[in-house]
Amino acid sequence: MIEVKFVNGKYQAIINGKLVKRANKSHMDYVIRKAEQGGSDASVAVRAQESRFTINQRFGFVSDMVSMLTKGDQASVVVCGPGGLGKSHTVTESLEKSGLSDVSLVEEYDAGDRIDSKNSYRVIKGYSTPKGLYRTLYDNRNGVIVFDDCDSVLKDPVSLNLLKGALDSYSRRIISWRSEIRDDELPQSFEFKGRVIFISNLGSDKIDQAIISRSMSVDLSMTKEQKIERMQYLLEQKSFMPEYAKSFKQDALDLINSVRDSVKELSLRTLIQVTKIRKSAGANWKDLAEYTIVG
Repeated sequence: MIEVKFVNGKYQAIINGKLVKRANKSHMDYVIRKAEQGGSDASVAVRAQESRFTINQRFGFVSDMVSMLTKGDQASVVVCGPGGLGKSHTVTESLEKSGLSDVSLVEEYDAGDRIDSKNSYRVIKGYSTPKGLYRTLYDNRNGVIVFDDCDSVLKDPVSLNLLKGALDSYSRRIISWRSEIRDDELPQSFEFKGRVIFISNLGSDKIDQAIISRSMSVDLSMTKEQKIERMQYLLEQKSFMPEYAKSFKQDALDLINSVRDSVKELSLRTLIQVTKIRKSAGANWKDLAEYTIVG
């Protein structure tokens, strides 16, 4: 029998060894019921989300959460799910709509003198060591840091401990790096007043629960039908491939949808590729496009 507790406005239970939180009692009951039937907590949670909210609603939640973060009402946001369907674009667009400037190309050690860190954001991609993470947190201690596909910081135990301190709910968030050998000008501890956004292709069940529990999170896992739905929504936007006629984009998506079960990668990259083929390949564009995208 799984015990459910109501703590700080949410229903909580230990399911398959993990702490699960839900705001709605019926939602928690659904997760428990499916877990007892043998489904994993992660897949059950995703199905529950899908049944309640459309994929475009969930992308809207990303924008809402980022807006809360820029206003200082939230310390961190986690956006996870498959790549190639606009997670990064949605986050950066929301940051810029909130008036923040991208300073990713400004050297971090000059950040304090050259930029207004309270009204800026920095995107970190690729790999980071724990010491590199400590420096990034220090140099951007008043701004917004976006870790985009930088999963090394979510897997390394030392990095996770640094992030726990940065995202904690205490009134003062103190981060420390104590070493007997001082090899640079970094302090051994500092107060972090910044905010952090994680964008990851990992599923929410693959991200340390200490990070999830300290953050607002959106899982954008999608079925094939939802990926098509998302692409349909995006091609309706004037900002998506504005140099191409809407009819070309629609023809491209219709073709992708007709062979979606065989497509190698069902993503915006595929839609962009097929749209270009539709415009330039002439009467045989469908054959060329299908040959290109089908595995």
